[in-house]
Amino acid sequence: MAVGKEFMEFVQEALAPIGQIRIRRMFGGAGVYADDVFFAILDDGQLYLKADTESQPLFEAEGLTQFTFTKKDGTVEKMRYFAAPEEVFEDEDLLREWTSLALDAALRAKKRK
Repeated sequence: MAVGKEFMEFVQEALAPIGQIRIRRMFGGAGVYADDVFFAILDDGQLYLKADTESQPLFEAEGLTQFTFTKKDGTVEKMRYFAAPEEVFEDEDLLREWTSLALDAALRAKKRK
């Protein structure tokens, strides 16, 4: 996992229309928060958006890559985060659509706790 400062700044600026964005480094990558709701991960120049049982089929239907990482024991762990479509940074409506899915999934998860 790795994420550069420039990419973090780019994402923070691109996501500004959806709310107060905060990005925090973690485990070599970074976590993305909108109004203190954790809804995305940055890693290796990619934005991964949170999914849940309700939204995951939409990410899969688009053929978007699921976020994985390798644990110390060599096993690969999948997380319910999917790569954002490449076009999200070129189209504000598309950006709002996909980030809304991620924020809704994060809020549902928060509500369950």
